[in-house]
Amino acid sequence: MRYLIISDIHSNLVAFEAVLADAGSFDKVWCLGDMVGYGPDPNECVERLQDLPHVCVIGNHDWAALGKLDLENFNPEARKACLWTRDQLWPSNLGYLAALPESLVEEGFTLVHGSPRHPIWEYIVSPSIARANFECFDTRFCLVGHTHVPIIYRHHPDNPHRAYDTLIPSLDARLVLGEDRLIINPGSVGQPRDGDPRASYAILDSDELTLEYRRIPYPIEVTQARMVKRGLPLRLIIRLGYGW
Repeated sequence: MRYLIISDIHSNLVAFEAVLADAGSFDKVWCLGDMVGYGPDPNECVERLQDLPHVCVIGNHDWAALGKLDLENFNPEARKACLWTRDQLWPSNLGYLAALPESLVEEGFTLVHGSPRHPIWEYIVSPSIARANFECFDTRFCLVGHTHVPIIYRHHPDNPHRAYDTLIPSLDARLVLGEDRLIINPGSVGQPRDGDPRASYAILDSDELTLEYRRIPYPIEVTQARMVKRGLPLRLIIRLGYGW
């Protein structure tokens, strides 16, 4: 089976469509949450995902759109975007988000948004946080999003007390997943934060057990123009061009 692994679309329909066009054929989408928030097209992104064979877990911005998070935990720009998103979402799409689980297991992969320990909110940003989280899922592999940064943390079976972050493999090169336990982050479709503004995603071949990271440019100015039209915060508009 060939799976499209995506996360953190963040209402950026233009980036989402670019990823779908670049990915080619796939059997199913595995979405790691945060379809909404920040960007200009929340309904369109939720509807587009529902057009595809997929599974999805819920993210913190999805929860915020449902009123399940205290927005005081968000910075001012994110809070404003969350409130705008909440007002825009159609009842059918709010219902879709409300039904999403916090975690899933698919073909030996645990799927969460933040971390297996705290699926909604925890950021895995260091080997020490990754090490603690390896104890919180039973499968060999775990897929996470939330940080908007593509990275892999590896847990060696012959050294159970060590987890470390690896270099991301060359784009379009297939990584054989091997015997180690891994926490895998595909990066963000709609708002990358690793200094590369191109949409980030991954392709998993579950038969060959290989993973391929990809980056694809998209017309950022189109998304930015839509954000301006909708009155979204300037900082959120500018950051798309810089990948931060």
